[in-house]
Amino acid sequence: MEKYIVITGASSGIGLEMAKILASKNYNLILVARNFDRLQSIKLDLESKYSIKVKIFRKDLSLSANAEALYLEIKKENLEVEYLINNAGVGNYGNFIETSLQEELNMIELNISSLVILTKLFSQDMVKRGSGSIMNVASLLSFLPFPYYSVYSASKSFVLAFSETVNAELEGTGVMVKALCPGPIDTGFTTNEMTTTNAYKTNKPVLPEIVAKEGVKLLLNKKTKKIVGFTNWFISNLPRITPDFIMMKIKKNLASQIK
Repeated sequence: MEKYIVITGASSGIGLEMAKILASKNYNLILVARNFDRLQSIKLDLESKYSIKVKIFRKDLSLSANAEALYLEIKKENLEVEYLINNAGVGNYGNFIETSLQEELNMIELNISSLVILTKLFSQDMVKRGSGSIMNVASLLSFLPFPYYSVYSASKSFVLAFSETVNAELEGTGVMVKALCPGPIDTGFTTNEMTTTNAYKTNKPVLPEIVAKEGVKLLLNKKTKKIVGFTNWFISNLPRITPDFIMMKIKKNLASQIK
């Protein structure tokens, strides 16, 4: 049976860049996103450049029922998933009492519920087989939740905690659950409001290719967590040495608009 790597959110950003890198390493891919035309174009491009197979699935994972449907469709096609990359995610910026409730509920479905469903279902198969890895894309904000990103940063804190604890449970099974923790990335995820905050001024977004390269390294090695970039690693450790009330003032200032 041929083995595949599943990548959600594969039509752009770091998902697309990881697909390109993994294709160049001759891995067969299962690409998942909402934009079918974009997936079809990526499939044709990667298959023409590399001797691999690419399967595509159009799924909106902000509806968590689609996560289980995706798993069942992959099983129906008898595709063996060697690795899973839960990359699909969304965020927003603004005062919590003013932001869209529906957008935030959809965010929770995508960033948390669908990720949990896919991790559970595919890890069960991997444990039965005795091999496999799952990489969940968390964030620098997993370590220090920011004001004005309240639901997003909370969702990414969940992703990190969930990944670390499930990985501990799976010790000795041959299966690992990993967390990739990037800082700001220069993708469509970033809104104009985000780019005009103090945080983006002091910690410039990096190209998605840089994060994707580190993500593929993490996926294929024996480590379980990667904070991308020294600056982000340093920032992630500040809460360990800074009192909570001071840290929150710092974070609020960083997350605020440049004056």
